[in-house]
Amino acid sequence: MNMKNTADRYGSLSIAMHWLMLLLLVAVYATILLREGYEKGSDPREALKMWHFMLGLSVFALVFVRIALRFFGGTPRIVPTPPHWQHLLAAGMHLALYLFLIGMPLLGWLTLSASGKPIPFFGLELPAIWPQDKGFADTLKDLHETIGEIGYFLVGAHALAALYHHYIVRDNTLRRMLPGRSA
Repeated sequence: MNMKNTADRYGSLSIAMHWLMLLLLVAVYATILLREGYEKGSDPREALKMWHFMLGLSVFALVFVRIALRFFGGTPRIVPTPPHWQHLLAAGMHLALYLFLIGMPLLGWLTLSASGKPIPFFGLELPAIWPQDKGFADTLKDLHETIGEIGYFLVGAHALAALYHHYIVRDNTLRRMLPGRSA
């Protein structure tokens, strides 16, 4: 498989980054939801929260690689060409997803900073990016949770659009991003 994007298909690097980001998002959501099954202050609950923080920051680091791949790698054409309004809708969705992938981890980092909590990242402790402020931390936490709920919609709508193109329109939108498949 070609590492670089072509006119007809995403390259293996873009495909791998796309699916890695999805797996990371699933893990980020799973860790924060699973923590509810454990008593506050318990070791498993604290471990799940730490994994939530670290995986979220991994999303933050990797989204910039993903954006660079998209910006410099080009976008394979969709065959047959969809109407202009669908291109605009897709561009808007991708922009919303990228803002989500940048904004959520950044909000999490800000929340931890304002809470005065350590920011763990796989054996490192990242610096606080905001001074301690409990009231601001509470506001950020609420915003982080609300935008997280919106994220379910964004990811779901993105997946439904891909399935719509594949099964209803029958174009190559989804096939361009599937690993190990020809265009």
